[in-house]
Amino acid sequence: MKKFLSMIAIVSVLAFTLACNDDETTPDGPSITAPEAADVLVGESTDITFNVTIPGGYKSTEIVVEGGTGVVASEPAAGATSGDVVVTFTSDAVAGDASIEITVTDNNNKVNTEIASLSKGNQVTVTANITTNTTWKTGRVYVLASRITVVSGVTLTVEPGVIIKGQAGTGSNATALLIARGGKIMAEGTAAAPIIFTTVADEIEPGMIKSPNLDPTLNGLWGGLIVLGKAPISASANEIQIEGIPTSDSNGLYGGSDAADNSGVIKYVSIRHGGSLIGSGNEINGLTLGGVGSGTVIENIEIVANQDDGIEFFGGTVSVKNALVWNSFDDALDTDQAWNGTVDNFIIVAPNTGSGFELDGPEGTLKQGDHIFKNGTVYAGANIADLIDFDANSNVQMSNIYFYGISNATAVKEYAAMIAFAASTSSVASFQYTLPADKDAAVVFAGIPADKLTSVALNANTVGADKTKFTWTWASQSGALTTIGL
Repeated sequence: MKKFLSMIAIVSVLAFTLACNDDETTPDGPSITAPEAADVLVGESTDITFNVTIPGGYKSTEIVVEGGTGVVASEPAAGATSGDVVVTFTSDAVAGDASIEITVTDNNNKVNTEIASLSKGNQVTVTANITTNTTWKTGRVYVLASRITVVSGVTLTVEPGVIIKGQAGTGSNATALLIARGGKIMAEGTAAAPIIFTTVADEIEPGMIKSPNLDPTLNGLWGGLIVLGKAPISASANEIQIEGIPTSDSNGLYGGSDAADNSGVIKYVSIRHGGSLIGSGNEINGLTLGGVGSGTVIENIEIVANQDDGIEFFGGTVSVKNALVWNSFDDALDTDQAWNGTVDNFIIVAPNTGSGFELDGPEGTLKQGDHIFKNGTVYAGANIADLIDFDANSNVQMSNIYFYGISNATAVKEYAAMIAFAASTSSVASFQYTLPADKDAAVVFAGIPADKLTSVALNANTVGADKTKFTWTWASQSGALTTIGL
């Protein structure tokens, strides 16, 4: 019995001794220092670094990622007792919170876990001119901190769904996106994901079409989109400075001799709340096209609540297809300096204080042929000044246009003078209209030959715009087009 108890005592002492020796020889487990909370851009890849200490020798790292994807880009060498674990995190396209959890194991299979918190943002502030080829990416909001120019020889690519917001500013501080002569913009939105230009006051986010907080009549909150090219203009010189850009900025020059000049592609683009005041009577248009050539493609355009004109052409040869101008605070469509292109399939909704069209002819000696407006619908609204403002040297052809919603002293202006000047080229054809009972077509359309005019019941027109091309617009999705019977 004593011998048995002695054996137990020896075994107990041995076990205690071995345990003590194990505690003394087995190192502590890994320790991990996570980085401070980091900001990352949606859709962007970012390296996140964890510092690790591994007394027992480094074995492995496992990661769990929320809000994107991640891979271990680098790690300590096997058996190392310290180092960095670098995880390349790629954000998904949704702004919000994200995290990276890492679990480090040592050679004694001891583990430790730590989490890095990330904040996914989608806003990029643009503070300098674009001097190298650049892409603005889907899912992001780009804020123009000033007048930003895409300089000659450089291409700005804007992916579908991008939102571009201009900060507030007037005079020389007005924000705008300017495509200089020789520069290009490749802004190809889609009907499901249009590209939207607006103001920083707009709380709209990628994936939205309608503004969540701004009324579609608010205007003058930023500048606009200005595209300049090398196509011919009829002005005081072959090249001049575009309105709205200070003469100190040589990027504002436009005009030249290349009728086929190419300034890029603009498709499914909505431009809103613009028209900042530069000087007395000088605002920026929603879309300004100065000397833009026929190699440029412009289709599916919406202009909303611009303080000046919706679209203004200064010479050039570019054409526009599927254009909607809603709540312009001067003219909806304005032509100058012998522009020689076509607007095909357009809707004008309720210009304020200006005209549906202001159609000016050449200012210099260059004659490029007529410009053309065809297949359009004009809802005049209560505040329009004139349906059409011709001048004495307008050179235009207009056809297949429906006018309605005329509720004040709206009329065509100076058509007779225009015909007297350019009877061989300027013409109108297939105008249809719906007038209130107290309006006389001979007054509203004064000077336009009666055989070019046809009275129809409301929305019984057989000419006009194909409204199915505009279902992607804010005007359509807000119900504004349905309200006026379109």
